[in-house]
Amino acid sequence: MTRRTDTRRTDTHPDLTRPDVGAALFSTWHMGTPERQQQAVEAIAHTWERRPWPADDLLGYHVYTGHDGETLMHHSQWASESAYEAFVKTRRQERNDEIDTAVPDIERVALDRYRYYRGEERAACDQRVPGLIVTVRIDFEPGAAERRRDWIDLLLRTAPGPVAHRGLIAAHFHLSTDGTHVLNYAEWETPQAYDKALTVPVDEERERVRTYPGVRGFTGRRYDHALGLVPQ
Repeated sequence: MTRRTDTRRTDTHPDLTRPDVGAALFSTWHMGTPERQQQAVEAIAHTWERRPWPADDLLGYHVYTGHDGETLMHHSQWASESAYEAFVKTRRQERNDEIDTAVPDIERVALDRYRYYRGEERAACDQRVPGLIVTVRIDFEPGAAERRRDWIDLLLRTAPGPVAHRGLIAAHFHLSTDGTHVLNYAEWETPQAYDKALTVPVDEERERVRTYPGVRGFTGRRYDHALGLVPQ
């Protein structure tokens, strides 16, 4: 039986490494303008905070505003995919309906499901709060799903980490459950630190990562953490 608890807002960023997450979901909404971005964040907060937390197996739900001024990214951490499917059947639609009433014509672009693989984790003593979230989607050729782990392992062996890029707090690599891509969720101290990292020349080792067999391309996006919701 689901234990009914209150929903609480938090400014704390999610822990992408928590071991009890069995299903990491990321989805995108297209809002069109910065004003509609903010209206949607407020509508989500209002809709969720006035209802009990929907399920024990939902560990956290976070919303991010894209620097493009048009998109929202949603990240929810579930104990299992079956728990998410149960939520879809019983409690998601009423929430979406209320949000759609407040902010009409939301374009729900995509929802992808992931398993956390590994990452460049922050040091235990590192208490910095991310000032920028960067997601990079790395698409792979059909039939190359088995290469994704090797690609991540190569990247983490060769690419500079937090010691080299002082502004990089952590980077978290996820495998899509459909086998098509990898998602890197990177936490940066500031946008300026990330911009500085982009100016580093591409050396031979980084070129090996970029041209790894099976890799089709990279798509990067910048976000600010706008809303966190957790059980009370």
